[in-house]
Amino acid sequence: MNLDSENCRIAVIGLGYVGLPLLAAFAKKFDCVGFDIKTSRINELMAGRDTTTELSEAYLDSVSLSFTSNSDDIQDCSVYIVTVPTPIDAQKRPDLSPLRSASATVGPLLSAGNVVVFESTVYPGATEEICVPILEETSGLKFNKDFFAGYSPERINPGDKVHRIDSIVKVTSGSTPQVSQFVDELYGSIVSAGTYPVSSIRVAEAAKVIENTQRDLNIALVNELAIIFEKLGIDTEEVLLAAGTKWNFLPFRPGLVGGHCISVDPYYLTHKSQEIGYHPDIILAGRRINDGMGSYVADRVIKSMTRRNIHVVESRVLIMGLSFKENCPDLRNTRVVDVVNSLEDYNVTVDIYDPWVNLEDAYEEYNLTLINEPEGGTYDAVILAVPHDCFKELSIEKIRSFGKKECILFDVKYALPAHSDVQRL
Repeated sequence: MNLDSENCRIAVIGLGYVGLPLLAAFAKKFDCVGFDIKTSRINELMAGRDTTTELSEAYLDSVSLSFTSNSDDIQDCSVYIVTVPTPIDAQKRPDLSPLRSASATVGPLLSAGNVVVFESTVYPGATEEICVPILEETSGLKFNKDFFAGYSPERINPGDKVHRIDSIVKVTSGSTPQVSQFVDELYGSIVSAGTYPVSSIRVAEAAKVIENTQRDLNIALVNELAIIFEKLGIDTEEVLLAAGTKWNFLPFRPGLVGGHCISVDPYYLTHKSQEIGYHPDIILAGRRINDGMGSYVADRVIKSMTRRNIHVVESRVLIMGLSFKENCPDLRNTRVVDVVNSLEDYNVTVDIYDPWVNLEDAYEEYNLTLINEPEGGTYDAVILAVPHDCFKELSIEKIRSFGKKECILFDVKYALPAHSDVQRL
C-alpha cells in the first residue's frame, strides 16, 4: 500500500459542500474522479457551475476535474472517499440511508488492497457496524484482509472562504495501524495545517460528533439567557458584551440553529447513547431549546405587534433570509421555516426574500415561494433572520422602508447597530 500519485487513484463519492472541495484539493496531486448519483449535479459541474458556491466558476474553468454519475467510471480506483449527507428523519433519528447507499455502490467496485475512507458525520461505531458489513456483503471481500477502512471527519464550514480544507487540521484514523498511517499521509499531502491521527475509527467518529454538540449546547445556553433577559427587560447583547470583557468568556450569541451539522449531529450521539441505555439529559435539553427558537421569535414579533395595536390576523410580515447561515445558499435544515410556520399559524401572510437562495430549491425543499424584491411600505413587521452581507450593508432606514408607518423591525442575529426602532433576540 504505497502513497504514490502513479498508483493511487481516488474516487470521491458525493459532490456536495464537502466532496467537491475535497476532490479539487486531491486532484492537485492525484488522479481523481468525483461521483454523484444526481445527474443534474454532474451536469452543472461539467458546465463549470457550482450552486453551493464553494468553488467559483473561474476556478472550475481553470482546473481539470473529472465528474461522473456512472459507477463503472470509478471501478479502477484504489481509494474511495465517502462524503455523503447524514441527516435525521422526521422523528429526529439518524437517517443512514445515504451512507448505506454509498456503501452499497462502492462495495461491488472493491478489489484487493482498496481503502474506503468515510468523512460523513456519524455516531461512534457506525462505520464498522453499518458500513463495513455492507462493503463485505456487496464485495465478497473480507474486511482488514482484502480491503480496509478509514475515517477522517469533514470540517467544512459552508460559505467560509478563509477556513478551507488545507488550513484546517484533519483528524485521521484507519482500521489497522498500517492503514491509519496511509490515511494520515494521504490527507497530510493536501492539508498544510497538519493532521491529527487517533488510535481508532471510533475515536475519530466521537471527536467529530462532539465538536458540533459542544457548539449546540453553548448556543442553547445563550438562547435560554436571551429568553430570561427578555422577560427581565434587559438587553441580551449588552449583557454578553459586558461579560465578554473577561478573557475566558466564550463569545456565543443567540439565534436560530439550523444546517446540516450543529442542529443534526447531536441527535446521532443521543441516539447511540440511548441505544446503550443512557439518557443524555443535557444534550437533549439543549436541542429542545434550540429547536424551539423559531416559534419563540415568531411569538416575540406577534406580541410586539399586539402591543403596538397592529392587527395580527391577515397582517403581512417580511422575512429577510432563508438559508441556514449568512452568505451561503445552503437550505438544509434551516430553522427560518419554523418562524414562517409559526407566523402562518396566526393567519399572517409571510413574504420571504433571500437573494442567496435558489428559488426552485426553496420550493422543492419547503414548498416556499420567495419574492424577488421587497415592496416598500408594505409590511407590518420585518424580520432580519439571516445576516447576509447584502442585508447588513443596507441602512436601518432602508430596511425600515419596507414596512408600513407603524411597523415592527426585529433583528434575530444582531446584524444591525443598536437602535431604538430595532428589537433584538
